[in-house]
Order: sequence, then C-alpha cells, then structure tokens
Amino acid sequence: MNIPALLEPVKAISRAAGAAILGVYHAAGPVDVEHKADASPVTQADLAAHQVIAKALQALTPELPVLSEEALAIPWATRQHWQRYWLVDPLDGTKEFIKRNGEFTVNIALIDEGVPVLGVVYVPVQDILYSGVTGHGACKEEQEGEAFSISTASVSPGQRRLTVVASRSHRGEILEQWLNRARCHFPELELVSMGSSLKICLVAEGRADIYPRLAPTSEWDTAAAQAVLEAAGGLLTDSDFTPYRYNRKADILNPHFFALGDPRYPWLQLSSGRQQGADGSPE
Repeated sequence: MNIPALLEPVKAISRAAGAAILGVYHAAGPVDVEHKADASPVTQADLAAHQVIAKALQALTPELPVLSEEALAIPWATRQHWQRYWLVDPLDGTKEFIKRNGEFTVNIALIDEGVPVLGVVYVPVQDILYSGVTGHGACKEEQEGEAFSISTASVSPGQRRLTVVASRSHRGEILEQWLNRARCHFPELELVSMGSSLKICLVAEGRADIYPRLAPTSEWDTAAAQAVLEAAGGLLTDSDFTPYRYNRKADILNPHFFALGDPRYPWLQLSSGRQQGADGSPE
C-alpha cells in the first residue's frame, strides 16, 4: 500500500465531513444534544460526519476496517487481529461544538501495526488542516491555501520559559500538581487552554512545548494528531514516557499521556522530581 498517496484523498474526506458539521453548526437555534452510555454528548453533527467519513474510507480502501467513535462497537476478538485500519473521531471536541467556540476537529488516522502512520486533523470553522505521514513530514494548510511544513520546537536545559497547553474542559488536581513541579524548572511557564486535538497540533507546529493529558481520553481522540506530531519531530508517550501504540488491549481508553515537542529533553524530571542524565536516563 502506498500510504503517502492516501493523504490527499483523506484530506478531501475530512473537508467533506467538516462541511457536514458546519451545516449543523450554523443552523439557527440550539444544538440538539443526546448522551451516550458513558454520558458523553453526541449531536447530529457527530453522526453526519461519521456517515461521510465511513462511506468515503470504505470506497477509498475497501480492504481496511474503520473504527469510529460513532459506529457500533467492534469486539476485541475481531480487532485484535487487525494489522492496519482507520481510526476516526468524526467530531472531536463535541463540548466545544455545543458551546460554538470553534475549537473542534475532524480526526482521521491510519494505524499500521499499532503506529499512527498517517493523520489528518481538520478544523472546520477556521478551515485549517494539519496533516502528517511518517517519514514524509507534517504540514499545515490555511483556508485551502498552499501547505507549509511544520516542526516542533526544541527545549534546552536551563531555559526559563515553557509553553504548556491544557484542556479547556478537563482540568484536575493531578494536572495542577504537575504544573507546580514544572514551574520549579521553568519559572516563566505559560499555560494555554484549548479544546479537542488542537492541543497536540499546537505542539506539532512549535507553538507549545508540551501537552500533559492527565485525564481520560480514548484512542480515536489522539491518533490523528499523534501522526501529525510525530511526523513533525515530536512524540506522544504514556505516563512512563514510552511511545504510545494503539489496539493493544480490549478497551479503547488511553492512559495518561504527554505530547512532547522535543523528545530529547529529560521530561521525566518534571513528573517525578528525579533528575536525569544527558541521555535521558535517571541519575
């Protein structure tokens, strides 16, 4: 399979899904909201985007299964045999969609042996599209204009400033404790709040240094943006700073994770208080 050749069609699919979302977003009156079994909200826009994406991906790659947040659950007995599949969140940031603040995205990722190797994150309200393919770099497009390459920022030992991005809707004591430890190393810490997978994309384009996610998420929330981040030179890890991989267990919940702009920096010292050597190992 020629994975890079899939990128342009997937971009077009994400934009078509975005158009379906905006049809609901710009409609008069409040958004009709239902709640799933886990109490998370779902709207007609989520379902419309899912229909667009599922149909288009099936036509593009009929041999590949699609795992979408808005589809029927697929049992682990089936999923555990998948080597390559699409992982989709048709509308990531439904709470932001309901608030009509524009901070929601369409997420489409191709997973190969647990690794997100292609990802597209589309921001319908702003018509901004992030994309990345392993080994081929990452790009950002604004208003369907010319794409330009993006890359993550470096973090140097001894620097005072650090830009941390955090969820707008999900904060908690664990994150506050982490931020307090981080301020011991970076006294000029700046905190930026934002919704959806845009947080990971901010790290991918070098506008933020790290995104600590110390609250629940699911695999479809992160896969597309992880592909963009890692194509841009960053890394998404679990709380032990091990690269995160997909479809390794029956449930689709993510562990706590970190989206890192500069994987070479000894980030572990911010989480544990331990000092690290120059090679990243604990001293």
